[in-house]
Amino acid sequence: MKIGILGTGMVGQVLAAKLVELGHDVILGTRNVEASKARTGTNSWGQPEFGDWYKANSHIKLGTFAEAAAHGEWNMLATSGHGTLDAVRAGGKQNFAGKVLVDISNPLDFSNGFPPSLSVCNTDSLGEQVQRELPDAKVVKAFNMVNAYLMVDPKALGGGDHSLIISGNDADAKAKVTAFLKQQFGWQDIIDLGDITTARATEMYLAMWIRLFGKFQNPMVTIKIVR
Repeated sequence: MKIGILGTGMVGQVLAAKLVELGHDVILGTRNVEASKARTGTNSWGQPEFGDWYKANSHIKLGTFAEAAAHGEWNMLATSGHGTLDAVRAGGKQNFAGKVLVDISNPLDFSNGFPPSLSVCNTDSLGEQVQRELPDAKVVKAFNMVNAYLMVDPKALGGGDHSLIISGNDADAKAKVTAFLKQQFGWQDIIDLGDITTARATEMYLAMWIRLFGKFQNPMVTIKIVR
């Protein structure tokens, strides 16, 4: 499958590498290709900057947001929350129209330091804002509650015995995303919470996830829904 991934941070990197490994035709999208390739050293999280990562992963195609979105039969939105809407605008509405868009972004606001607050919550969500910005796209909120490495390898924690929650207005798109994540990555329990307004709940869960991360000093922490 042709897949466009918008965002070159850790989430975009991990998804792109795994999807290419699985045989998918991926373009990783960024605002400025040359500027992204020029970033070296380590970031504030102690991870290699994109330029250094890309030197070791140059087999993965890199393009602009618009090139990635146009390429994808499906697209994935792996941008930081503050850059999400700018990224989809740069991607071009016409390049998302009629396609599934898996929205992984979270409205985390680090402007006042750590822990972050949410830039939008309670009566709106970033997922809803993306859907409003791209009314012809089939936005499915997913993966925003788990660490990037767990996204592509759920069995790395508890043998995969935990839950993933998705939201979206298009039932067929959610069914396709569910099947894809089970078949490609091995997810077992995927819960369709409802329409895109339910993304408010999964985005607000990030406040708990960040505290758990801090408590255990380990990002490999998630939830299991027992019912």
